[in-house]
Amino acid sequence: MRVLLLYPRFPETFWSLHHALRFVRKRAALPPLGLLTVAGMLPSDWQLRLVDTNVETLRESDLRWADLAMISAMGVQREAARELIDRCKRVGLKVVAGGPLFTAEPEAFEDVDHLVLGEAEVSLPPFLVDYAGGVARHAYVPTGFADVSTTPLPRWDLLRMERYFSMGVQFSRGCPFNCEFCNVTTLFGRKPRLKSARQVVSELESLERAGWGGNVFFVDDNLIGNKLAARTELLPALIEWRADRPGRTMSYNTQASINVADDPEMLSLLRRAGFETIFVGIETPDNDSLVECGKVQNRRRDMVEDVKTIQRAGIEVQGGFIVGFDSDGPSIFQRQIDFIQASGVVTAMVGLLNALPGTALYVRLRSAGRLLGSGTGDNVDGTTNIVPTMNAEHLREGYRKILRTIYSPSNYYQRLRTFLREYHPPRVRRGIGRADWMAFMRSLVMLGVLGRERFNYWHLLIWTLVRRPRLLPRAVTLAITGHHFRRVCDRCLRSTHPKTSTDA
Repeated sequence: MRVLLLYPRFPETFWSLHHALRFVRKRAALPPLGLLTVAGMLPSDWQLRLVDTNVETLRESDLRWADLAMISAMGVQREAARELIDRCKRVGLKVVAGGPLFTAEPEAFEDVDHLVLGEAEVSLPPFLVDYAGGVARHAYVPTGFADVSTTPLPRWDLLRMERYFSMGVQFSRGCPFNCEFCNVTTLFGRKPRLKSARQVVSELESLERAGWGGNVFFVDDNLIGNKLAARTELLPALIEWRADRPGRTMSYNTQASINVADDPEMLSLLRRAGFETIFVGIETPDNDSLVECGKVQNRRRDMVEDVKTIQRAGIEVQGGFIVGFDSDGPSIFQRQIDFIQASGVVTAMVGLLNALPGTALYVRLRSAGRLLGSGTGDNVDGTTNIVPTMNAEHLREGYRKILRTIYSPSNYYQRLRTFLREYHPPRVRRGIGRADWMAFMRSLVMLGVLGRERFNYWHLLIWTLVRRPRLLPRAVTLAITGHHFRRVCDRCLRSTHPKTSTDA
């Protein structure tokens, strides 16, 4: 059996880092970890070929080679996934589809031959048995959640690693919180299910054997969803593994809830383990909106100080923000701007509220007749699939104001310096490789000569060399990242106005 594993192209979004990756000559931020893990579950005598269309072209010869295509995708890849499915169907190639997109919207893909929904550890084995017997059904719907301690190592051998900026591993699935707009609990439940620390170390060792020594993204939706396990099992194991060979160069980033700031011991363990960046769902400084969406972990906190606490521990905070809650008033746009600038959250991803299928928000708004389609899956493209309580035009213009303001060169670089003042990473000996030097040289030309931010860029370099010289590599990296964010924001702002999903 010859199986073609297909991953659709991501559109140009904040998360794609498309414009920043050009500086380091990479084609994608991350490989398709889900597909690589599924590959590890397939029969050993099957021949596998991965085509990630973010880093390579799907050729007609690939389609002719295959007996079966397997596709995984997220919501933001909906359009590209549809194109891949259509190409397969045109040549008569059967398609098996799974992953978040198809699990959330199976009814939209009736032409797919087989839908393997939910977690592959649960749904894939019965499909494989039925497929071998020639009696495979159209859809396989799981009846429970997977035991992730049985999850196999990803098939790194299917990748061309040099084309990616980062690799991915996973410790847990699920989140103890239940935010109304989030589909994590729908997909993975509220009780985090854990791999053993030994499993995680084995995955890192397999990456190391495959030749990887760079950044690793822990894809957990909340790494500290089980704080006890993170503190007493995972992080000590990572610290020990790191100390076992001082020359190890892997660094980590992940996602966690804001309450990590309450735990100095956890912050210390995270930094000693090698975590340099955490994405935090901050959402809004408005307490009424936090109550509305069930974001209990963010309520009644000084979140600016929480962010600075994490930064002072040597960990950069990336932040997710949302406008368009029912409780939002006209002042929310400036309040979001003020929070982002004061906190020094350099990477601030601000989106209009969208209702994802399967979420409590989707159910509530559908029953109220306030849904406008399924949405794009990209929370920073200026679209929303809900009828807001605020005047729609005011919401659109307020959102545009936030983007114009926080990603203008002057405000972005001011925020970057605010971060550098607070950021106190440990002294880690890490060489600067040729790729880093080349990225720096490209930034001198692209940002320092050709870019509209050139004055801000040179001011940042001089300021950092004088005030925080040890942080110059981080400053340059964030300047390059800012270039990507501005390009994405400019694309959104060039449109006549941000649209609802029914306008698109």
